[in-house]
Amino acid sequence: MAVVQALKAFVRRLVPVRLVYATYEKRLLAHLDRARLPRHVAVLADGNRRWARANAPGQELVVGYRAGADKLKQFIGWCEEVGIGTVTLWVLSTENLQRSGKDEVGPLLDVIRDLVVDLAADGTRRVQVVGDLNLLPPGIADDLRQAEQTCARNGGTHVNVAVSYGGRHELRDAVRSLLAAEAEKGTSLPDLARTLEIDHISEHLYTAGQPDPDLIIRTSGEQRLSGFLIWQSAHSEFYFCEALWPDFRKVDFIRALRSYAQRERRYGR
Repeated sequence: MAVVQALKAFVRRLVPVRLVYATYEKRLLAHLDRARLPRHVAVLADGNRRWARANAPGQELVVGYRAGADKLKQFIGWCEEVGIGTVTLWVLSTENLQRSGKDEVGPLLDVIRDLVVDLAADGTRRVQVVGDLNLLPPGIADDLRQAEQTCARNGGTHVNVAVSYGGRHELRDAVRSLLAAEAEKGTSLPDLARTLEIDHISEHLYTAGQPDPDLIIRTSGEQRLSGFLIWQSAHSEFYFCEALWPDFRKVDFIRALRSYAQRERRYGR
């Protein structure tokens, strides 16, 4: 055993770990079935606070939020590299917004604003903010809307950033929007109740017009959706990863894609 450990240590000195992972990444990518990759990937980027406590003890939690934002930018790049057209990032839930103190939420919102502004300024993608922005401080909400407008006509990858997002909030807002639209047409409630179809609700979701997520990834070992994309995830495939979000690697992402490509999707049948 001692000889084996010594040999491994010797190999690590000769071959940098990054080079090993880069080689492994290329091999995994080469064997991916590109015809079976998802069109839309969504991610619950969980574990930023735990990462900060473990890797930056004594420092503010914002260190973890910044590391998480940097990883989100990398993640979008990975998705673009393999041709995934739609990406959804959940960065702040309505529950977290209500549960966390102002001293914690303020720095997090600043990081989120900077993230959205940077993504929108890239010029190669469309960034859409989804969530109940009325729950955010007016200045932050205005900055997010402005960044969204600057790239509204861009092509390329469509990136949804879910801020102040909750699945129940989205369904509430969809129903409100549907009722208001039908009221403008003069539709009575009895007529609406008789003619309402599933697609009518879909047309009023935050992600209306987009494909539903084929693959949803959650990090940090949690194995639940926590209300994320309740409507859209009816037939999604799920991939749970133990890594805290800032530690999520390209290798982990490729493994998630490989797992997805190997599954037989039944769509409830």
